[in-house]
Amino acid sequence: MLRGSLQEIPASSCNVMTTSFSWSWDPRKSKDLLSAMGVSHMENQENLPLDSIYNGFSSKKRQKVQEEERDQLFVIARRQKPNKEPTPGIWGAMPDELLLGIFSYLSLSELLKVSNVCKQWHRLSFDESLWYSLDVTGRTLLPGVLGQLLSTGVVAFRCPRACVGEPLFKNSSSLRVLHIDLSNCTINVSALQSILCRCHRIQNLSLEGLVLSDDIIRSIAQNSDLVRLNLSGCSGFSSTALEELLKTCNRLEELNLSWCDFTADHVKALVHHVSGCITQLNLGGYRQNLQISDVRVLVERCSNLIHLDLSDSVMLTSECFSDFRQLVHLQDLSLSRCYQISPATLLELGEMQSLKTLSVFGIVTDSSLKVLTETLPRIKINCSPFTSIARPTVGKKKNSDIWGIKCRLTLQSQDAL
Repeated sequence: MLRGSLQEIPASSCNVMTTSFSWSWDPRKSKDLLSAMGVSHMENQENLPLDSIYNGFSSKKRQKVQEEERDQLFVIARRQKPNKEPTPGIWGAMPDELLLGIFSYLSLSELLKVSNVCKQWHRLSFDESLWYSLDVTGRTLLPGVLGQLLSTGVVAFRCPRACVGEPLFKNSSSLRVLHIDLSNCTINVSALQSILCRCHRIQNLSLEGLVLSDDIIRSIAQNSDLVRLNLSGCSGFSSTALEELLKTCNRLEELNLSWCDFTADHVKALVHHVSGCITQLNLGGYRQNLQISDVRVLVERCSNLIHLDLSDSVMLTSECFSDFRQLVHLQDLSLSRCYQISPATLLELGEMQSLKTLSVFGIVTDSSLKVLTETLPRIKINCSPFTSIARPTVGKKKNSDIWGIKCRLTLQSQDAL
């Protein structure tokens, strides 16, 4: 059970606080408090966000943004349970089930405030039923914070673009978490391994843009029920570890391995061991490493593909079209920037009765696109430049959903703890 409450601190994509601290927050004394807490630069920065939040800001604008977000970022402060007995009167007489029902309507900051009322309310406010889903997007989490958060029993955890310190778990117990989004976080490899080695039930996982390791890949492989996996832009693991992962996680339905730091050996391991259950697959970005022979093997293994993205594979030609026609369920195909494919040959794809959308950015000119659209009116062409395969959140930037699950606990801009 989580022992503590949350407190907000200034955001930074590269800073992690590494010291003990006292519990007191006065926005007017924020500078003194942060100084006492000891702000230092993170020494290990293996995993940096793909897009830095502040790098493009002027110093004045950066200061303004930090002031606006000052009261939005939080940490968990260690302290003892309240010593007070249960609240007297009607509130103290309420059964736990009724109080839990009331607490379920509270925001994150409100829930933490009521946890200080008495022992009973402290216990109930950290009941795992209230912490089912949590969104801490873009926050700075001090060492120990993430370990305490996940230990509350969080099932759906959304934490993209956050700056994460060592989780510092108190024991080796397995976590309940089923859905994790750590895309583009600043987190070192050892901290990430410490989290994933405690996860054995993950169904959906996104680590987009992170530096991984063979140990991390093997920890992911412990989750045999994995359905969606997004490792787009990842690096740091061998083709052997990738092969082990694909052999173990044979229930995968959505897989995004685009733009990883892959060699030809990685690609060979992938196409020869990818699960036949895959229905959505993104292998974009492999240029010379993805050959026509690889596509043929891929089609033979994954005959149930519905969405396939092979963008930026410059070795592919229209010779692949005969293989694509074997995918009788294929609805969405992306061949953007596959420059050896002639625009005229794209008309052959009209023979695929199941095909609904086609992305060919960079291949066709505006005039060719007009002709193609008129000739293939049944197929939507170049309707979306971005893929959603295995990605946890699509649509609005402020969307707090994670694979369709709405995160109940999230720190709003108006919250002040």
